[in-house]
Amino acid sequence: MTGARLQIFALEATGELGQAVATVLGQPLAAHEEREFEDGEHKSRPLDDVAGADVYVVQSTHGGPQQSANDKLCRLLFFIGALKDAGAARVTAVSPYLCYLRKDRRTKPNDPVTTRYVASLFEAVGTDCMVTLEVHNPAAFENAFRCRTVALSGTPLFVDYVKANLTNENLSVISPDAGGMKRAELLRETLEHALGRPLGKGLAEKHRSAGVVSGDLFAGDVIGSTALIVDDLISTGGTLLRTARSARTAGAKRVLAFVTHGLFMTGAAEVLVDPALDQVVISNAVPPFRLEPAQSKKLVILPAAPLLAEAIRRLHEERSLTDLIVF
Repeated sequence: MTGARLQIFALEATGELGQAVATVLGQPLAAHEEREFEDGEHKSRPLDDVAGADVYVVQSTHGGPQQSANDKLCRLLFFIGALKDAGAARVTAVSPYLCYLRKDRRTKPNDPVTTRYVASLFEAVGTDCMVTLEVHNPAAFENAFRCRTVALSGTPLFVDYVKANLTNENLSVISPDAGGMKRAELLRETLEHALGRPLGKGLAEKHRSAGVVSGDLFAGDVIGSTALIVDDLISTGGTLLRTARSARTAGAKRVLAFVTHGLFMTGAAEVLVDPALDQVVISNAVPPFRLEPAQSKKLVILPAAPLLAEAIRRLHEERSLTDLIVF
Protein backbone atom coordinates (compact mmCIF):
# COMPACT_ATOMS: atom_id res chain seq x y z
CA MET A 1 0.00 0.00 0.00
CA THR A 2 1.92 2.97 -1.31
CA GLY A 3 2.92 5.47 1.38
CA ALA A 4 1.54 3.52 4.35
CA ARG A 5 3.86 1.85 6.85
CA LEU A 6 3.75 -1.92 7.08
CA GLN A 7 2.78 -3.55 10.38
CA ILE A 8 2.50 -7.26 11.12
CA PHE A 9 0.67 -8.76 14.07
CA ALA A 10 0.48 -12.42 15.03
CA LEU A 11 -2.06 -13.56 17.60
CA GLU A 12 -0.65 -15.84 20.28
CA ALA A 13 -2.11 -19.07 18.89
CA THR A 14 -0.11 -18.58 15.67
CA GLY A 15 2.79 -16.70 17.20
CA GLU A 16 5.56 -19.00 15.98
CA LEU A 17 4.46 -18.86 12.35
CA GLY A 18 3.81 -15.12 12.58
CA GLN A 19 7.31 -14.52 13.96
CA ALA A 20 8.79 -16.55 11.10
CA VAL A 21 6.87 -14.44 8.58
CA ALA A 22 8.05 -11.21 10.20
CA THR A 23 11.65 -12.48 10.22
CA VAL A 24 11.54 -13.21 6.49
CA LEU A 25 10.23 -9.68 5.94
CA GLY A 26 13.02 -8.26 8.10
CA GLN A 27 10.93 -6.45 10.66
CA PRO A 28 9.65 -7.09 14.20
CA LEU A 29 6.12 -8.11 15.01
CA ALA A 30 3.96 -5.23 16.19
CA ALA A 31 3.02 -5.39 19.86
CA HIS A 32 -0.42 -6.40 21.06
CA GLU A 33 -2.18 -7.61 24.20
CA GLU A 34 -4.47 -10.61 24.67
CA ARG A 35 -6.40 -11.00 27.91
CA GLU A 36 -8.56 -13.82 29.25
CA PHE A 37 -11.51 -13.26 31.59
CA GLU A 38 -12.91 -15.60 34.21
CA ASP A 39 -16.09 -16.35 32.28
CA GLY A 40 -14.23 -17.44 29.14
CA GLU A 41 -14.48 -14.13 27.31
CA HIS A 42 -11.38 -12.40 26.00
CA LYS A 43 -10.09 -9.24 24.39
CA SER A 44 -7.17 -8.31 22.16
CA ARG A 45 -5.85 -4.88 21.29
CA PRO A 46 -2.88 -3.40 19.44
CA LEU A 47 -0.30 -1.73 21.67
CA ASP A 48 1.54 -0.05 18.79
CA ASP A 49 -0.03 2.86 16.94
CA VAL A 50 -1.78 1.59 13.79
CA ALA A 51 -3.36 4.82 12.56
CA GLY A 52 -2.85 5.08 8.80
CA ALA A 53 -0.92 1.79 8.64
CA ASP A 54 -1.15 -1.15 6.24
CA VAL A 55 -1.73 -3.95 8.77
CA TYR A 56 -1.47 -7.74 8.36
CA VAL A 57 -2.72 -10.13 11.04
CA VAL A 58 -1.44 -13.72 11.00
CA GLN A 59 -3.76 -16.28 12.60
CA SER A 60 -4.54 -19.82 11.50
CA THR A 61 -7.95 -20.97 12.70
CA HIS A 62 -7.54 -24.73 13.05
CA GLY A 63 -8.62 -26.28 16.33
CA GLY A 64 -5.73 -26.69 18.72
CA PRO A 65 -4.82 -27.95 22.17
CA GLN A 66 -5.59 -24.63 23.89
CA GLN A 67 -8.09 -22.91 21.56
CA SER A 68 -10.83 -24.28 19.33
CA ALA A 69 -11.38 -23.18 15.75
CA ASN A 70 -14.25 -21.02 17.02
CA ASP A 71 -12.01 -19.38 19.64
CA LYS A 72 -9.37 -18.52 17.06
CA LEU A 73 -11.88 -17.23 14.56
CA CYS A 74 -13.59 -15.05 17.15
CA ARG A 75 -10.28 -13.60 18.38
CA LEU A 76 -9.18 -12.82 14.84
CA LEU A 77 -12.45 -11.08 14.00
CA PHE A 78 -12.45 -8.99 17.18
CA PHE A 79 -8.81 -7.99 16.70
CA ILE A 80 -9.46 -6.86 13.12
CA GLY A 81 -12.37 -4.78 14.40
CA ALA A 82 -10.11 -3.20 17.02
CA LEU A 83 -7.50 -2.38 14.37
CA LYS A 84 -10.08 -0.66 12.17
CA ASP A 85 -11.44 1.27 15.16
CA ALA A 86 -7.86 2.37 15.94
CA GLY A 87 -7.52 3.90 12.48
CA ALA A 88 -5.67 1.29 10.42
CA ALA A 89 -5.83 2.30 6.77
CA ARG A 90 -6.04 -1.29 5.53
CA VAL A 91 -6.28 -4.60 7.39
CA THR A 92 -5.45 -7.92 5.75
CA ALA A 93 -6.25 -11.18 7.51
CA VAL A 94 -3.56 -13.79 6.79
CA SER A 95 -5.14 -17.06 7.83
CA PRO A 96 -3.13 -19.91 6.28
CA TYR A 97 -5.74 -22.39 7.47
CA LEU A 98 -9.19 -20.81 7.54
CA CYS A 99 -11.90 -22.82 9.28
CA TYR A 100 -15.29 -23.71 7.79
CA LEU A 101 -14.13 -23.52 4.17
CA ARG A 102 -15.04 -27.16 3.55
CA LYS A 103 -18.73 -26.41 4.02
CA ASP A 104 -19.13 -24.33 0.87
CA ARG A 105 -22.38 -25.75 -0.57
CA ARG A 106 -25.59 -27.45 0.42
CA THR A 107 -25.36 -31.23 0.30
CA LYS A 108 -28.61 -31.90 2.19
CA PRO A 109 -31.91 -29.99 2.53
CA ASN A 110 -31.60 -26.82 4.64
CA ASP A 111 -27.83 -27.21 4.98
CA PRO A 112 -25.85 -24.11 6.01
CA VAL A 113 -23.36 -22.61 3.55
CA THR A 114 -20.92 -21.81 6.32
CA THR A 115 -18.15 -20.44 4.11
CA ARG A 116 -20.43 -17.59 3.07
CA TYR A 117 -21.39 -16.83 6.67
CA VAL A 118 -17.73 -16.66 7.73
CA ALA A 119 -17.03 -14.31 4.84
CA SER A 120 -19.84 -12.04 6.04
CA LEU A 121 -18.31 -11.90 9.51
CA PHE A 122 -14.93 -10.81 8.17
CA GLU A 123 -16.55 -8.15 6.03
CA ALA A 124 -18.66 -6.93 8.97
CA VAL A 125 -15.57 -6.07 11.05
CA GLY A 126 -13.97 -4.22 8.13
CA THR A 127 -11.50 -6.71 6.67
CA ASP A 128 -10.04 -5.27 3.46
CA CYS A 129 -8.31 -8.40 2.15
CA MET A 130 -8.37 -12.11 3.01
CA VAL A 131 -5.27 -14.25 2.42
CA THR A 132 -5.29 -18.00 2.92
CA LEU A 133 -3.37 -21.06 1.78
CA GLU A 134 -4.73 -23.99 -0.25
CA VAL A 135 -8.45 -23.62 0.22
CA HIS A 136 -10.70 -26.63 -0.35
CA ASN A 137 -12.63 -24.94 -3.17
CA PRO A 138 -11.02 -21.76 -4.58
CA ALA A 139 -14.10 -20.77 -6.60
CA ALA A 140 -16.40 -21.02 -3.59
CA PHE A 141 -13.90 -19.05 -1.48
CA GLU A 142 -13.72 -16.23 -4.03
CA ASN A 143 -17.46 -16.09 -4.49
CA ALA A 144 -18.17 -15.99 -0.75
CA PHE A 145 -16.21 -12.76 -0.18
CA ARG A 146 -16.88 -9.30 -1.55
CA CYS A 147 -13.54 -7.95 -0.32
CA ARG A 148 -10.30 -8.90 -2.06
CA THR A 149 -9.25 -12.53 -1.67
CA VAL A 150 -5.88 -14.20 -2.20
CA ALA A 151 -5.94 -18.00 -2.25
CA LEU A 152 -2.32 -19.07 -2.24
CA SER A 153 -1.45 -22.56 -3.46
CA GLY A 154 0.90 -25.03 -1.79
CA THR A 155 2.28 -25.82 -5.25
CA PRO A 156 5.39 -23.58 -4.95
CA LEU A 157 6.37 -25.37 -1.72
CA PHE A 158 6.01 -28.80 -3.30
CA VAL A 159 7.78 -27.83 -6.52
CA ASP A 160 10.81 -26.66 -4.54
CA TYR A 161 10.80 -29.94 -2.60
CA VAL A 162 10.66 -32.03 -5.78
CA LYS A 163 13.46 -30.03 -7.40
CA ALA A 164 15.65 -30.57 -4.33
CA ASN A 165 14.88 -34.26 -3.77
CA LEU A 166 13.14 -36.03 -6.65
CA THR A 167 14.46 -34.61 -9.92
CA ASN A 168 15.87 -37.92 -11.18
CA GLU A 169 12.76 -40.00 -10.48
CA ASN A 170 10.00 -41.02 -12.87
CA LEU A 171 7.09 -39.03 -11.45
CA SER A 172 3.33 -39.13 -11.72
CA VAL A 173 0.79 -36.84 -10.04
CA ILE A 174 -2.47 -38.24 -8.66
CA SER A 175 -5.70 -36.63 -7.54
CA PRO A 176 -7.53 -38.56 -4.78
CA ASP A 177 -10.92 -37.53 -6.20
CA ALA A 178 -12.53 -35.67 -9.08
CA GLY A 179 -12.86 -32.48 -7.01
CA GLY A 180 -9.08 -32.25 -6.62
CA MET A 181 -8.22 -32.65 -10.31
CA LYS A 182 -7.51 -28.95 -10.83
CA ARG A 183 -5.13 -28.92 -7.85
CA ALA A 184 -3.28 -31.99 -9.12
CA GLU A 185 -3.10 -30.63 -12.68
CA LEU A 186 -1.66 -27.36 -11.39
CA LEU A 187 1.16 -29.21 -9.64
CA ARG A 188 1.77 -31.53 -12.58
CA GLU A 189 1.94 -28.73 -15.15
CA THR A 190 4.17 -26.60 -12.92
CA LEU A 191 6.50 -29.54 -12.30
CA GLU A 192 6.66 -30.36 -16.01
CA HIS A 193 7.73 -26.78 -16.71
CA ALA A 194 10.27 -26.80 -13.86
CA LEU A 195 11.76 -30.20 -14.76
CA GLY A 196 11.50 -29.86 -18.53
CA ARG A 197 9.88 -33.27 -19.08
CA PRO A 198 6.41 -34.86 -19.08
CA LEU A 199 4.93 -36.45 -15.97
CA GLY A 200 2.30 -39.14 -15.66
CA LYS A 201 -1.05 -38.58 -14.01
CA GLY A 202 -3.80 -40.52 -12.29
CA LEU A 203 -7.23 -40.19 -10.68
CA ALA A 204 -8.78 -42.26 -7.91
CA GLU A 205 -12.53 -42.75 -7.59
CA LYS A 206 -14.24 -41.41 -4.47
CA HIS A 207 -17.86 -41.20 -3.38
CA ARG A 208 -19.01 -39.86 -0.02
CA SER A 209 -22.48 -40.37 1.41
CA ALA A 210 -23.51 -39.95 5.07
CA GLY A 211 -19.84 -39.89 6.04
CA VAL A 212 -19.05 -43.18 4.29
CA VAL A 213 -16.42 -43.10 1.54
CA SER A 214 -16.46 -45.66 -1.27
CA GLY A 215 -15.05 -46.23 -4.77
CA ASP A 216 -12.33 -48.54 -6.04
CA LEU A 217 -11.60 -47.41 -9.61
CA PHE A 218 -8.25 -45.92 -10.59
CA ALA A 219 -7.41 -44.34 -13.93
CA GLY A 220 -3.96 -43.32 -15.11
CA ASP A 221 -0.49 -44.49 -16.02
CA VAL A 222 1.66 -44.80 -12.90
CA ILE A 223 3.51 -48.07 -13.59
CA GLY A 224 7.06 -47.91 -12.22
CA SER A 225 6.70 -44.31 -11.10
CA THR A 226 7.01 -42.39 -7.88
CA ALA A 227 3.39 -41.33 -7.45
CA LEU A 228 2.65 -37.97 -5.82
CA ILE A 229 -0.83 -37.74 -4.29
CA VAL A 230 -1.92 -34.10 -4.01
CA ASP A 231 -4.60 -32.85 -1.62
CA ASP A 232 -5.47 -29.79 0.41
CA LEU A 233 -5.63 -31.49 3.82
CA ILE A 234 -5.34 -34.69 5.80
CA SER A 235 -8.06 -35.27 8.38
CA THR A 236 -8.36 -38.96 9.32
CA GLY A 237 -6.26 -39.93 6.30
CA GLY A 238 -8.73 -42.47 4.96
CA THR A 239 -8.93 -40.94 1.49
CA LEU A 240 -5.16 -40.68 1.30
CA LEU A 241 -4.64 -44.32 2.23
CA ARG A 242 -7.25 -45.58 -0.23
CA THR A 243 -5.59 -43.60 -3.01
CA ALA A 244 -2.11 -44.83 -2.06
CA ARG A 245 -3.23 -48.45 -2.14
CA SER A 246 -4.93 -47.92 -5.51
CA ALA A 247 -1.76 -46.40 -6.93
CA ARG A 248 0.29 -49.34 -5.65
CA THR A 249 -2.14 -51.79 -7.22
CA ALA A 250 -1.87 -49.85 -10.50
CA GLY A 251 1.91 -50.32 -10.47
CA ALA A 252 3.41 -47.33 -8.66
CA LYS A 253 6.87 -48.06 -7.25
CA ARG A 254 6.71 -45.48 -4.46
CA VAL A 255 3.88 -43.28 -3.15
CA LEU A 256 4.34 -39.86 -1.57
CA ALA A 257 1.59 -37.55 -0.35
CA PHE A 258 1.84 -33.78 -0.86
CA VAL A 259 -0.78 -32.25 1.44
CA THR A 260 -0.70 -28.61 2.53
CA HIS A 261 -2.57 -28.94 5.84
CA GLY A 262 -2.01 -31.85 8.22
CA LEU A 263 -4.87 -31.93 10.72
CA PHE A 264 -4.17 -35.58 11.67
CA MET A 265 -7.42 -36.41 13.44
CA THR A 266 -8.15 -39.77 15.06
CA GLY A 267 -7.01 -42.58 12.78
CA ALA A 268 -4.39 -40.58 10.89
CA ALA A 269 -1.48 -41.97 12.91
CA GLU A 270 -2.32 -45.48 11.71
CA VAL A 271 -2.41 -44.23 8.12
CA LEU A 272 1.08 -42.79 8.45
CA VAL A 273 2.60 -46.12 9.38
CA ASP A 274 0.89 -48.05 6.58
CA PRO A 275 3.43 -49.44 4.07
CA ALA A 276 1.39 -48.13 1.13
CA LEU A 277 2.75 -44.65 1.92
CA ASP A 278 6.47 -43.91 1.74
CA GLN A 279 6.37 -40.27 2.79
CA VAL A 280 3.92 -37.49 3.69
CA VAL A 281 4.97 -33.91 2.92
CA ILE A 282 3.02 -31.09 4.60
CA SER A 283 3.44 -27.41 5.36
CA ASN A 284 3.71 -26.03 8.89
CA ALA A 285 0.64 -23.81 8.44
CA VAL A 286 -0.96 -26.32 10.83
CA PRO A 287 1.62 -27.81 13.24
CA PRO A 288 1.30 -31.63 13.57
CA PHE A 289 0.69 -31.37 17.31
CA ARG A 290 -1.68 -34.36 17.39
CA LEU A 291 1.11 -36.77 16.40
CA GLU A 292 3.66 -38.37 18.69
CA PRO A 293 7.31 -38.25 17.54
CA ALA A 294 7.25 -41.98 16.78
CA GLN A 295 4.26 -41.43 14.48
CA SER A 296 6.03 -38.71 12.49
CA LYS A 297 8.90 -40.71 10.97
CA LYS A 298 7.48 -40.46 7.44
CA LEU A 299 6.60 -36.80 7.84
CA VAL A 300 8.42 -33.96 6.05
CA ILE A 301 7.39 -30.45 7.15
CA LEU A 302 7.94 -27.52 4.78
CA PRO A 303 8.02 -23.92 6.10
CA ALA A 304 5.13 -21.79 4.85
CA ALA A 305 6.55 -18.49 6.13
CA PRO A 306 8.57 -17.56 3.00
CA LEU A 307 5.50 -17.94 0.77
CA LEU A 308 3.25 -16.01 3.15
CA ALA A 309 5.87 -13.28 3.60
CA GLU A 310 6.30 -12.85 -0.14
CA ALA A 311 2.54 -12.49 -0.56
CA ILE A 312 2.46 -9.84 2.17
CA ARG A 313 5.41 -7.99 0.63
CA ARG A 314 3.76 -7.85 -2.78
CA LEU A 315 0.38 -6.81 -1.41
CA HIS A 316 2.02 -4.00 0.55
CA GLU A 317 4.02 -2.87 -2.49
CA GLU A 318 0.99 -3.31 -4.78
CA ARG A 319 2.82 -5.77 -7.04
CA SER A 320 1.48 -8.76 -8.95
CA LEU A 321 0.99 -12.09 -7.20
CA THR A 322 0.55 -14.10 -10.40
CA ASP A 323 3.83 -16.00 -10.35
CA LEU A 324 3.16 -17.14 -6.75
CA ILE A 325 0.44 -19.32 -8.29
CA VAL A 326 -2.64 -17.82 -6.69
CA PHE A 327 -6.29 -18.35 -7.50
